[in-house]
Amino acid sequence: MKVGVDHYSYHRFFGEVYPQQKAPDKKMTVEQYIKRCAQMGCDGLTLESCFLPRFDQDYLASLKGLMDEHKMDRVYGWGHPDGLEGGKNKKAFAEMIEHIEHAAAVGAKVMKVTGASLMFRFEPHAPMIERLSKMYSEAVKVAKKYDLKLATENHIDFVADEMLTLVKNVNSPNLGINFDTGNFLRLLDDPIKGMKKLAKYVLSTHVKDLKPQKGVAADEWFFFSCTPVGDGMVDNSQLVNELKAVNYPGFLAVEIDFLHPDYHDDEDKAIEQSVQYLKRISA
Repeated sequence: MKVGVDHYSYHRFFGEVYPQQKAPDKKMTVEQYIKRCAQMGCDGLTLESCFLPRFDQDYLASLKGLMDEHKMDRVYGWGHPDGLEGGKNKKAFAEMIEHIEHAAAVGAKVMKVTGASLMFRFEPHAPMIERLSKMYSEAVKVAKKYDLKLATENHIDFVADEMLTLVKNVNSPNLGINFDTGNFLRLLDDPIKGMKKLAKYVLSTHVKDLKPQKGVAADEWFFFSCTPVGDGMVDNSQLVNELKAVNYPGFLAVEIDFLHPDYHDDEDKAIEQSVQYLKRISA
């Protein structure tokens, strides 16, 4: 099975530093990110649109060329941080539709999209799912024209059963799941049970591993903070087996959002360790 990295793992190096974190000594360009993934022996990567400096055709073509040069599979990500805001943000919907063309321009076959976020997890879910179902039903018509599939992420908002309802409501081969292995745990929804329900719909992944952070309130989203894959509480080996069983077509994308302080702000080392671990367990 192929292994890669999600762009968001390097978010501090692209200017997004949480209040609880330190800014890094240096920044990273998108081109440096792609080359670093190649150095680690990755088969694929995710480009997060929030970290792309521009979207003109020449620039997107240059990124496509660089990824082609390194023979990288790719997923294009849209929607950080709050995506469609539970289906209430029509402006964001128009922006998402616009980014379908950008995703195609960089050679992606899958575009990861975000329907909501942890900011909306305590709002009534049934109306959100209804609104999002209607939005995605329209979006897949556009995606199909570009031979593109949309993968909606569990973004510390919906549990597995709700994600399944959303995908079944749309009922299109052009909509599936971006399965985040850690975000279900953050909602106390078992990732293994979730994967058993969703595996055949998975088009892309965020492979996280987590462990509790001492001194952080249990209701903070980063109470479960990221470790290198294999060091934490998530049984990613079993999750990989579930994906193998359904011939998952994509790659396993390491994602680190809030690195546990035990790892001393060294995301790059944690990412490389994760990539090597996933290569071993997915061989």
